[in-house]
Amino acid sequence: MDRIWLALLLACALIGAALLDEDAPDPLRGVSRAEVELPSASIERPADLRSTTARRGESATDEMESAVVAQILGRFAIRHTALPERERIALARAIVREAQSHGLAPDLVMAVIEVESAGYHLAQSHVGALGLMQLLPATGKELAGKLGIEWKGPDTLFDPIINVRLGTAYLRQLADRYDGDVNIALAAYNWGPGRIDRRLRRGASVPSRYIEQVRQAADRYAIAAPTRS
Repeated sequence: MDRIWLALLLACALIGAALLDEDAPDPLRGVSRAEVELPSASIERPADLRSTTARRGESATDEMESAVVAQILGRFAIRHTALPERERIALARAIVREAQSHGLAPDLVMAVIEVESAGYHLAQSHVGALGLMQLLPATGKELAGKLGIEWKGPDTLFDPIINVRLGTAYLRQLADRYDGDVNIALAAYNWGPGRIDRRLRRGASVPSRYIEQVRQAADRYAIAAPTRS
């Protein structure tokens, strides 16, 4: 009898020791608890996910801008702007940058350049308008003062990047003057805001030929979807 009790006590002791062993294998799965714990480093945090999404968004934007720049360069190549390649690339990037900065579509800015100067940065009109976007020196000087651009006389407008900066800012200024109506702004760009204001006060329509020329050129480019324009 004593032997039987001793055997039972020994069996109970062995079973209790097995239950207290936290790393003992699970007989149903054949692995220990420690083996199924996932390391914390393998779980991507929400911040990591946001960062990844932001990087993908920036990459897509960069690709889109590169495509726009490439298409602008193609148009300048057709127009024989007389600028060396390095300056054409800088100019194309400036057009995209300035258009976006002023809430205008790059294809609209390019269309104005095509209609005004055919892409020739040394163009001069019979009324004295100069450069790519054909600005009058008085207008250019006023805009340069507002934008903090150094004014070195009318020849400043022959700098293609400065000309685009000033011309794009002027087009935005006119659009704001006419409550965001870019068509009226284009008419004022061509005829002068004073003349357009007088026509509007009389209830007359604005001249449409220049508007149609620019819009047709913009449709041919179709570089990017417009923003505020």
